[in-house]
Amino acid sequence: MRLHRLDITAFGPFGGARSVDFDALSAAGLFLLHGPTGAGKTSVLDAVCYALYGSVPGARQSGQGMHLRSDHAEPGTRTEVRLELTVAGRRLEITRQPPWERKKLRGTGTTVDKAQTWLREYDATARAWKDLSRSHQEIGEEITQLLGMSREQFCQVVLLPQGDFARFLRADAEARGRLLGRLFDTQRFADVEKRLAERRRTTEARVREGDAALLADAHRMQQAAGDAMELPELSPGEPGLAEAVLGAAAVARSTVRERLTVAHSRLAAAESRRAEAQRTLDDVRELARLQGRFTEARQRAERLQERAGAHREAQERMARARKAETVAPALELREAAEAEHGGAAEAEARARRTLPGSYADAGPAGLAAAARRAAEELGGLESARRAERRLAELVEERAGLDRQERADEDVLREADAWLAEWDATRAALQSRTESAQEAATRAEQLAVQREPARRRLHAARTRDELATDLEEAQRRALASGQGALDARAHWLELKEQRLNGIAAELAAHLTDGEPCAVCGATAHPAPARKVAGHVDRETEERAQAAHRPAEEQHT
Repeated sequence: MRLHRLDITAFGPFGGARSVDFDALSAAGLFLLHGPTGAGKTSVLDAVCYALYGSVPGARQSGQGMHLRSDHAEPGTRTEVRLELTVAGRRLEITRQPPWERKKLRGTGTTVDKAQTWLREYDATARAWKDLSRSHQEIGEEITQLLGMSREQFCQVVLLPQGDFARFLRADAEARGRLLGRLFDTQRFADVEKRLAERRRTTEARVREGDAALLADAHRMQQAAGDAMELPELSPGEPGLAEAVLGAAAVARSTVRERLTVAHSRLAAAESRRAEAQRTLDDVRELARLQGRFTEARQRAERLQERAGAHREAQERMARARKAETVAPALELREAAEAEHGGAAEAEARARRTLPGSYADAGPAGLAAAARRAAEELGGLESARRAERRLAELVEERAGLDRQERADEDVLREADAWLAEWDATRAALQSRTESAQEAATRAEQLAVQREPARRRLHAARTRDELATDLEEAQRRALASGQGALDARAHWLELKEQRLNGIAAELAAHLTDGEPCAVCGATAHPAPARKVAGHVDRETEERAQAAHRPAEEQHT
């Protein structure tokens, strides 16, 4: 934004018309508004703000309507502010007239004219001013959009209210904080600081809990390791606790490992001695086994010697038994023949008792003739029995043929019915054939799609395999983010401490008789002093430089 010209009429302390040519003032690149108290320096800035936003900054904006008018103005002169400026490459002219209470043109009394606003833009092509709007709302939105700041932001950033900076230099740290918060709206930074403080307390609590759990594990390790581990005399939350516990655990681990190596050596030596003793024991056991077998053999030989007489008697009996064994089959055959003859005689007697009386005493020839006659009679009876069986079979066969005939008739009727329905069945079979062909075609299409599905399956399995890598990366990102936040919190804390002590840093360059770079005074009765723990620019820059690599690493 560049100001070109400001015309003021009956505004503030100026009763008449005044003009300020900013182009002529800024020809050297910089200009200064100065003058005694009440000369109207602040009113010029108020006029610029009023022309842009329709209100003045600071506490002067309350009830501004009639109070903007100069008390020294003539009754017929209306208050007006006209500002010509260039913003966003456009040359504009804004004219504002606040509400004006004047005498009525007719009759007695007064009336109030409404506020008026004009916005014009210079057309370089036509070399003339072009009217844009006379609406307060449209002009306000246009100026806010071009400047990119609201009135409050413009007043805080561009127009620092008179006297607030001197008050800032003389105030203590708490008052400076409140003043900076009122001027620059640092509430979001206070919220961030509060949030970071809460996260710091939460993190400290988590660190203390982790240290307590680590100490508990260390106590259990000490109980298991005995005198091989000495715990550090640190409390949960103290720095270096984790390193001390890990160091003690490493010492205990190396000590226990040495003891384990010695125990393994002793165990190997004991195993060697045990193997040697086992081999000796096996030799002794084998010798005892052989001696036992020898003793048993000698005792068995003595027992056999004692039984030699009985053995000779048994051998003699065996020789006699072998001689008797040669005639034993003939004796057994004779006994069997006698038994068979006796049985045959008894069977003959029983058979004769069953014969009729005429054949009871008949000889073999008579019995043979009777047997032939009986055989002939039996043959006739057998023929009659076979004929009877054949007749029964024929009757049964005829019944079966009747059943078969009825079954054939049923089959014939079913065949007729099936032939009647053949066209519908044939159409259904053709439909099923077409469906099968379509299914075969679909199967070929699915076979083409199978390979992409396999690739997707492989990708899904690869995703599952990379899940663990993702968790590790997230853990590392969280750790680096925490480190970056810690570095930024340290930098912001140092920056806040430096801001709290900025007055002392500015006072360090004050010299009696030389004007102050801030307020211009040549007398410095009570310059601020640096206190213990003062943070200078170099310390803040080192903290900021340490924060950048942590932020880059997290990114």
